[in-house]
Amino acid sequence: MAIETYLIYLAAVAVFFATPPDTSQLLIISNSIRHGLRRSVFTIAGDLTANCLQMTGAAFGLAAIIATSASAFVWIKWLGVAYLVWIGLQLILSKKQAREADASGSGQPARLFRQGFVTSMANPFAVVFFGALFPQFIDPTAAVLPQLLILGVTYIVVDGAILLMWGWIGIRAATALKRFSFGLVNKVCGSLMIAAAALLASKDFQPQR
Repeated sequence: MAIETYLIYLAAVAVFFATPPDTSQLLIISNSIRHGLRRSVFTIAGDLTANCLQMTGAAFGLAAIIATSASAFVWIKWLGVAYLVWIGLQLILSKKQAREADASGSGQPARLFRQGFVTSMANPFAVVFFGALFPQFIDPTAAVLPQLLILGVTYIVVDGAILLMWGWIGIRAATALKRFSFGLVNKVCGSLMIAAAALLASKDFQPQR
């Protein structure tokens, strides 16, 4: 892969992330406010693991399958929406403080990892995105696998850095919110979860015919 091509790809990925927070980023902000950035790293790990699987799916042609199956997209998407709304409502209605919630298991690494993984996997459009993005920067006259690895690792590194940045923003917000009450923290975090669900629900997808 030519260095010029790689730099164009890097710029394209950077532009892609130069937007208001999306579903996964809202989840990171919420978990960082509630549990701290150190624990939210597990949510980031879950999100990036799902991205790796989506990239693999795109490489093996699953993008074409999803693109021609409206029902598959609808089921996966709305299950993800329901999952986020359920978490959000639990937080809004909860009267437990963050430390009590952690003791009950809501802040455990496995659970935070699962939240990140499920939220990212609930967007099968990502597979189509990777399937459309990567071929634009691959040189068909060179070995394809090393190029896919370079593109994939670059995306993961940039995505991880962006998620960490949003997590840090969440920490700054937590400092202000906890001056008021933990009840307000729960309501803000729950509202962020429901906002993430709304964003996922709003993603329109028109399958190919």
